[in-house]
Amino acid sequence: MEKLQKKDRKENYKNRAIVGGIYKISCNGNNNYWIRSTTNMQGSKNRFEFFLATNSCPEAGMIESWNQFGTSSFAFDIMEEMKKKETQTEREFSEDVKTLLELWKEKEITTE
Repeated sequence: MEKLQKKDRKENYKNRAIVGGIYKISCNGNNNYWIRSTTNMQGSKNRFEFFLATNSCPEAGMIESWNQFGTSSFAFDIMEEMKKKETQTEREFSEDVKTLLELWKEKEITTE
């Protein structure tokens, strides 16, 4: 019975929807923000929550703000999500997410 459950769990994992996209980590203490892309949105959100829970800075470029304003000043916001298509390879999906990041960065430059 346990082997069947493991097999079902593996199958469910393989068939899950893979969601990537663009997210922003922002510091409301100084209004700085960092826009990033990921092919695993839930994983990125979980990592960010881990950094908050352990008071560990997620990136070297944020450390000054992190030390000055603390974890409570930081937020993780999903800007845009993209589902991996069944016909896409991991590489194709990654390239699409990178292109989406470039579009978001261009949009940010024109709105500043």
